[in-house]
Amino acid sequence: MTETSLMAADIALCRMDEVPEDGALRVELEGRPPLAVFRVGGRFHVTDDTCTHGEASLAEGEIDVEEGIVECPWHAGAFELATGKPCGAPCTVALRVHAFEERDGRLFLKE
Repeated sequence: MTETSLMAADIALCRMDEVPEDGALRVELEGRPPLAVFRVGGRFHVTDDTCTHGEASLAEGEIDVEEGIVECPWHAGAFELATGKPCGAPCTVALRVHAFEERDGRLFLKE
């Protein structure tokens, strides 16, 4: 591991218990676009928070737990949480999904 990757792995997102089960948490890091941390069925997902179709916060969207998707609160477009793939019109551009690490009860961004 390089020094750069070690530093990137240490970008703290949040405590795991801050993210409600079957819910989301918006995370703002200095110098970066906002991120959304989702917890669905005990699994975490980290994506860009801003919908690719408009300026809506996906952390405020409706989460379909069964399908593993989030629906934008503005135009009802939807994205797969695991892949970022758009799965509901009017969204056509994929959502960026971020790698992260679970460590000591916290989530850390890995970029």
